Amino acid sequence: MNIILLGPPGAGKGTQASRLEADRGMVQLSTGDMLRAAVKAGTPVGLKAKAVMEAGELVSDEIVSGIIDDRLGGLSADQGTIFDGYPRTAPQAESLDTILDAHGRKLDHVIELSVDEDALVERITGRFSCANCGANYHDKFKLPAVEGTCDVCGHHEFKRRPDDNEETVRTRMAEYRAKTAPILPLYEARGIVSRVDGMADIEHVTAAIEAILDGKG
Repeated sequence: MNIILLGPPGAGKGTQASRLEADRGMVQLSTGDMLRAAVKAGTPVGLKAKAVMEAGELVSDEIVSGIIDDRLGGLSADQGTIFDGYPRTAPQAESLDTILDAHGRKLDHVIELSVDEDALVERITGRFSCANCGANYHDKFKLPAVEGTCDVCGHHEFKRRPDDNEETVRTRMAEYRAKTAPILPLYEARGIVSRVDGMADIEHVTAAIEAILDGKG
């Protein structure tokens, strides 16, 4: 089974992809990660990408397609895939169809984790973690049992990610809408788009995705 997982930063795509990898043996194909791996490995496509990036230019659709093609060629036929960050444009969507077809695969589902923008802002901007052990907390939803003391290791210093601020989160949301808007109608016309409430708790989101993949969603 091959799926595209869509959703803005903070919607929980990474968490759900990790669960699908663990539960179903699927492989998350993040174009950014694959690009870095190909460059590091010095593959023919990776060398092309390295030259483009060193020149300060954007990596072309052709190079990204080549990296996906290489990666799919290294997977067994029974391994499902989760596409993350690709496709983002109509031409990329067409390229993906061609690549999947060449490997005897087809796209089965496009699953979007729908979010409420204001609620997502609250979810992300309230996050902080223990500076020592990395335990996660939230201003509203999960404060330490003892103020100023980590529940896990007893440390007293905490940190926040510098990009976990409202302006950055809303900019990311706008970018996500701009990038996904062109491809959703293509897949909606095929009847393979499903939406899951990304604001629900993690277990409910996982169950909803599993139901879709099992044909019960």
